[in-house]
Amino acid sequence: MKAMILAAGRGERMRPLTDHTPKPLLPAAGKALIEHTITQLVAAGFHEIIINHAHLGQQIEQRIGNGERFGAEIRYSPEGEQGLETAGGIINALPLLGKEAFLVVNGDIATDFPFAELKNLNIDLAHLVLVGNPEHNRQGDFGLDKTGKVIENGLEKFTFSGIGLYRPELFGNTPVGKIKLAPLLRTAIPERRISGQKFDGFWMDIGTPQRLKELDLYYKQRESNHD
Repeated sequence: MKAMILAAGRGERMRPLTDHTPKPLLPAAGKALIEHTITQLVAAGFHEIIINHAHLGQQIEQRIGNGERFGAEIRYSPEGEQGLETAGGIINALPLLGKEAFLVVNGDIATDFPFAELKNLNIDLAHLVLVGNPEHNRQGDFGLDKTGKVIENGLEKFTFSGIGLYRPELFGNTPVGKIKLAPLLRTAIPERRISGQKFDGFWMDIGTPQRLKELDLYYKQRESNHD
């Protein structure tokens, strides 16, 4: 199964850190955010990785290269300076992703989610990993019913983690353009074609300089605990 890392976000809330450095290259505990993610994916058995990029994207290609030093084969899906939003970025990369289901991970999250669990999962159109609602998304995004299907409204709503499995069919014949993912998901949810799971382990959306500092501290503490 192939994996895609979404690395085309502008990182507005991260400015001025992202004025000269793309958000995925911001460091936490001595490694770029995207390097942590690549290392985790390879350890979980994902060796073919596609990375999209936009703002300052050439820096990502120069830093990460062809993936050899990670034990991976990495290819790139450039989107120009502006980016194509989440669904648009995936649609643009479909020629590289192939005909089978694939994993997509946001480039600006940090987690200890066991990616290997998703490798052989049988899905319909999509499978979303949901997490508890952080302070910046108290309302949540989606619910889960008793059969593990994602629903729009449940007694309890959770936050989409930025980790999902998708089949190319979810994107149908949608032309390449600036397209958000949520509307496509919301079209398929009433058809009960999207499954999900709740993950209770470590997860962070690295959306602000403050959260980047918290992540840096978390990694350093974890390393000192392992020594």
